[in-house]
Amino acid sequence: MGRHSPGRLFAGGVLLIVLLVAAGALMPKWLTFLITMAASHGLVSLGIVVLMRGGVVSFGQGLVFALGGYAAALLFNKLGVTDALLLAAAGGVVSALFTLPFAPLLARYRGIFFAMLTLALSMVLYGLLAKVDVLGGSDGFNMGRPTLLGMRLPDARVGYVMYAVTLSVAGLMALVARVYFDSTRGLVSLAMRENELRVEYLGGSARQAQAINYVIAGFIGGVGGALTVMSLGHIDPNFSYWTTSGEFVFVAILAGHQSVFAVFLASTLLEVVRSFSSLYFPNTWQLALGLFLLIVIRFVPRGLGSLWIARTGKPAREAT
Repeated sequence: MGRHSPGRLFAGGVLLIVLLVAAGALMPKWLTFLITMAASHGLVSLGIVVLMRGGVVSFGQGLVFALGGYAAALLFNKLGVTDALLLAAAGGVVSALFTLPFAPLLARYRGIFFAMLTLALSMVLYGLLAKVDVLGGSDGFNMGRPTLLGMRLPDARVGYVMYAVTLSVAGLMALVARVYFDSTRGLVSLAMRENELRVEYLGGSARQAQAINYVIAGFIGGVGGALTVMSLGHIDPNFSYWTTSGEFVFVAILAGHQSVFAVFLASTLLEVVRSFSSLYFPNTWQLALGLFLLIVIRFVPRGLGSLWIARTGKPAREAT
């Protein structure tokens, strides 16, 4: 499996981000908002892909999504922290710290047991958030407009600025994830997916690697939650509901575990299909979404990322 040159990877990633940010200035507002949501949600699904590479899937990624969102909103409303970059980082840190004590426990389980335990944690948080009136109860609460590097965002450009911030943060996280996937630790996780017992025989610790991956997934998901809340201006317990987690799993399955770029492509496709399906088929858009996933599973069973795999069947070089 070929590895990427870090210099070329960084240069290519930065160029792509710059081009997308520049193109956003010419896009209609509805499209920039759609891409903003796709990028922030894609980060949460990227966390699931980190776990998938180790052979497990989290059905409770809504947990860290909600934690990151609530952390950003509460810091804004209660402590007066308004900087968008600081709030995004805080959302990731809070989510990672919350997952830290659960990581050793969850690292002992695989398959459906891991999936159900993560789902249970997410639903416990949903129940707590819906009952606590201080946090807005089942209705949640609003969040004001963030600032950027001490500057107040103008009314006419706030959507574009959040688009640029979200794409920049998501792009940076994607580059870091790609470097991690190509690192020794990342390749150990991939080896666990194929044969965990062999990794143990070679001196690696599957539990330790899985625990680290769970915390990393928590951080990434928390950043995605914070970015989402800043763009929406509202947070509620549904961020942690099982259907929200299911959408993130949908994107991860659609993308596959081979490519970071495929995760954001799949997230964008989900937002496009959901938006147009809900517009033209408001009562059956879930059906359209399900049919779309079935078609992808039928014709691209290993996910969109597998389209970057060499025809020989051997992964020559994973796409960014």
